[in-house]
Amino acid sequence: MSRATPTAAAPFLRSLRTTPELIERGRFPFTMPVFSKPFELDFPHPITFFVGENGTGKSTLLEAIAVKAGFNIEGGSRDHYFSTVAQNAPLGPALRLSWFPKVSRGFFFRAETLFTLATYLDEIGASRDKSLHERSHGEAFFSVFLNRFRQPGIYLLDEPEAALSPNRQLAFLQFLREREDDGNAQFIIATHSPLLFAYPGATVFQFADEIMPVNYSETEHFQVVEAFMKSPERFFRHMFSRDRAADSE
Repeated sequence: MSRATPTAAAPFLRSLRTTPELIERGRFPFTMPVFSKPFELDFPHPITFFVGENGTGKSTLLEAIAVKAGFNIEGGSRDHYFSTVAQNAPLGPALRLSWFPKVSRGFFFRAETLFTLATYLDEIGASRDKSLHERSHGEAFFSVFLNRFRQPGIYLLDEPEAALSPNRQLAFLQFLREREDDGNAQFIIATHSPLLFAYPGATVFQFADEIMPVNYSETEHFQVVEAFMKSPERFFRHMFSRDRAADSE
C-alpha cells in the first residue's frame, strides 16, 4: 500500500463486497444474519455511518475494514504496533475493498481499547501536550480526534460518542465538517448516537437482517429517542407498570 499523500479527493474507499465462495457458513461471524449472504456497499460520500442494534455486526464489519486497510485490530494508525489479543478479524478474508486511490494514512479508533492505546502512545513518547491518562475520558477522546485525525487518509471510528457529552458530540460534528471541507479525509463511523448520524449529507447504513442505506430519520435509534423526548412519561408508565406487576406476583 503506497504511503504517498492521496492526490484524489475523498472518499478513497469506494465500495466493498463479500466473495460468496469465502462465506464460511456455520462459523462466526457468518452465523449473523447480516453476513450470512453476500452483500455489497458503496461509499459515495466522505462521511458514512453504521447504525443498528447491539450485536448486528457494525463493529465486526468496521474491524474487518480496518484490518484489510492495514491498521492494528486494537486501534491506532498503521505505525502503532501493540496487541493484547490475537490479530484476528474473521470477516476480513471474505471482503474485497475497492479504492481510488489506495491509502495508508489514517486511524482506527476503538472506544473500548483507548486505555491500551493511550498507554502505548505514552510508552513510545507520542503523546502530545500531556498524557491521555491525565485527561478525563471525554477529553482524551477529543484529544485523539483533534491531534490524530488531521492528515489526509481514512478514519474508522467505533462508537466515538461513548465518552462525549451532547455538546462535545456537536463539536465533533463541526470537526467532521472541517475535515470534509478539506476534501482529503474519509470517515466511516459505527455509532448509536442520533446526534452524530444526523450529519447532513452523510451516508447512513442500518444493520439488521441485512445492511440497508436509510435516511437518518428512518432509523430505529432516531425514532425511539424522538418518541421518548416527546413523551417520557408514556415510556415510564409502560416500563414501570410491568415492574410493579412482576413485584405483585
